[in-house]
Amino acid sequence: MPLLETRAVTKAFGRIMALRSVDLTVGENEFHGLIGPNGSGKSTLLKCVAGAELPTEGTIRFAGRDISDATPTKRARAGISLKFQITSVLPALTVYDNVLLALQARSSTASLIFSRTRKALHEGVMHLLEQFHLAERCMERAAAALSHGQQQWLEIAMALACEPRLLLLDEPTAGMSLEERRVTGDLLVPLKHRCSLVIVEHDLDFIRSICDRLTVLDQGSVLDCGTVSHIQNSSKVRETYLARV
Repeated sequence: MPLLETRAVTKAFGRIMALRSVDLTVGENEFHGLIGPNGSGKSTLLKCVAGAELPTEGTIRFAGRDISDATPTKRARAGISLKFQITSVLPALTVYDNVLLALQARSSTASLIFSRTRKALHEGVMHLLEQFHLAERCMERAAAALSHGQQQWLEIAMALACEPRLLLLDEPTAGMSLEERRVTGDLLVPLKHRCSLVIVEHDLDFIRSICDRLTVLDQGSVLDCGTVSHIQNSSKVRETYLARV
């Protein structure tokens, strides 16, 4: 059973068709990339999966359950976590406290009063900070003082705090230097044993280096889907998308 399935998902904003009957299948522990020109519907599809937008038509199934009409909160509890392109870290709080709040969000109020739980929370925060190279010199700094790349890593760490089965990333390397992009890839690859990933990216070299499969969108429709090798050799993709970038 696929972890995520969208079938004939259509999204209209008035007369504008952002998505047209989109089918997408993502397996367990699969890294799946969404590519396509600006305005092709990539971010809209992510929002429909996360519940930030509801599809006008079509169905979305997650772990075998129909979540087409589920709220974002219910989808998050089911195991879907979304990081938008624009960072939403709390700039005035420390890096440590940003991750702590994300971890506390999945803990019950009653459980937080026990010292064992507080110890577990601290250990969870430190594990995530170490994983994303934010522990040693960054954890007591205000999030606003981090570099752009570090803020992106912080938000990915926060998205992972709820231990999702599916992580959705919308252009996580936008605005990063080449070195920061390389590090981001190194940070994401080890997540494959923990969750599936759907990622929107314009950096084709980056997305090819980490993804198992790619779906190409154009004007709201699926142009092609397959392995990285298949997409690289697709005449439809070369003619319609790759020639524009």
